[in-house]
Amino acid sequence: MGIGLGGGSSLDETSSFMVDFVKKCGGYAVVDGGFATELERHGADLNDPLWSAKCLITSPHLAKRVHLDYLNAGANIITSGSYQGTIQGFEAKGFSKEEGEGLLRKSVEIACEARAIYYDRCTKDSWDYFTYNNDQSSLRRPVLVAASVGSYGAYLADGSEYTGKYGDEVSVEKLKDFHRRRAQVLANSGADLIAFETTPNKIEAQAYAELIEEEEIDIPGWISFSSTDGMNAASGDSIMECAAIADCCKQIVAIGINCTPPRFITTLISSIRKVSSKPIVIYPNSGETYDAESKQWIRSNGLVDEDFVSYVGKWQEAGASIFGGCCRTTPNTIRAISKLLSAGNSSKYNT
Repeated sequence: MGIGLGGGSSLDETSSFMVDFVKKCGGYAVVDGGFATELERHGADLNDPLWSAKCLITSPHLAKRVHLDYLNAGANIITSGSYQGTIQGFEAKGFSKEEGEGLLRKSVEIACEARAIYYDRCTKDSWDYFTYNNDQSSLRRPVLVAASVGSYGAYLADGSEYTGKYGDEVSVEKLKDFHRRRAQVLANSGADLIAFETTPNKIEAQAYAELIEEEEIDIPGWISFSSTDGMNAASGDSIMECAAIADCCKQIVAIGINCTPPRFITTLISSIRKVSSKPIVIYPNSGETYDAESKQWIRSNGLVDEDFVSYVGKWQEAGASIFGGCCRTTPNTIRAISKLLSAGNSSKYNT
């Protein structure tokens, strides 16, 4: 079992949810890393509009394996394989609305099953140790399952989650209508929280905030933004304005940055901290750039795992408390982050 908030939890409990979780983890928490790129490394063919969500249909065993790899690497939070999963996208592939909703639930079920397997293995592997030490507190490292919600641009599969250029015809109301049923299903899927990821602009953040209130979504969540310049969201909207929208929503318990080059993160944390005191979640990509036309990652200022991890101390000093990776990061990245933080050696990486 996780430490999620059930229906009917008070707003006070919700607002302190992530703060309490981070404390329980020891003052920091670790998020998993790239999901789709790990699936591909294990042999999955994701050349499909559904991208990583394709595995929910063709290879759920690989999804579970990737979740377990990240848990074994030290992750405290694993995200479901629903980032690219939308009811509209499933229907375009010939599934009914009900089948699409079932696949969304399945994404969370797979992650929850991976957590259960991990806990079971921890108990068995640690039996002798804890028999002698009479200490069972570490048998259950805190682990949350986050239901992933990708942006409207992710559904379009044209790279616009990295630009936020949706066109004048896309309004807050249209975005709410697009996300509404998926958010409802995932909020009632058994996940501990809901993660609105790679948000590229202000109107989508506003849509999420309004949708959460309108639908009375009662599990906590975070909104994370993408950036290409270290100052603004991908669309050019002020990151401070975007973060302020998220800060005003009581169910949003953390604000973050994901799928953004590591070199931009420190200044983005500082900008978020100016408008919010909520925990900050940081999970950048490897430093490469996604080319929407070729649908490939192009090495620009890419970083090896050790170099990526060298930033973590600076991010912690700037005010972040939850750390992980996004596209092209691996369980090795997450293992290195976890070891660094658990050893308390992040200060030596500050410059």
